[in-house]
Formats: sequence, structure tokens, C-alpha cells
Amino acid sequence: MRTVVVTYKTTEEYAETNAARVRAVYEELRSKQLGGVRYSTYRLEAGQRFVHIASVESSEANPITALDSFKTFQEQLRPHCAEPVVVTEATIVGSYDSFGS
Repeated sequence: MRTVVVTYKTTEEYAETNAARVRAVYEELRSKQLGGVRYSTYRLEAGQRFVHIASVESSEANPITALDSFKTFQEQLRPHCAEPVVVTEATIVGSYDSFGS
């Protein structure tokens, strides 16, 4: 299983739009019912900082990135970042009922 943590901060003006684009990704995920994927997004207290955690069982490419809604989300995000996007590979040390929805 491959786990990736992505963090970034949007501009204040774009934060709500970003949250809506993220929700659109989840709508498409639910409609396509992708298996072997765990994905969760958090908006931190300040409102402009977002954290995405994705775990994919397959060693193949992450199927989330092939979604049309995800492509739109990514294309629109970068010009509206107040700080650079940081992508980090992660190893699970422990978890309890993670990624509940």
C-alpha cells in the first residue's frame, strides 16, 4: 500500500472554491466506487490550509489522479496557492478506524 500526504495553503479568496472542488472529487469517487483507495481531505482551522491523505493498495498509478474532477481540481489549484504544494510519501505506524466517512 502506498500512502501520500499532500499539504498546501490557498489564497484566502480561493479557499471556499477549493473546498468545493475537493467535494466534487469525492462525488466522482462515490459515483465510480473505486476499490482499493482510501482518501481523506482535511481543512485546518485557519481555513486556507488543506491536507489530503491518500492510500492506494495497488502499486500501479493512483486511480484518483485519473478522475476528471481531480484533474480540474489540480489545474485550478496551483495558481491559487499561497504556499507551494508539498507531497510526502508516508508509512503508517499505527491507525485506528482511519479514514471514516
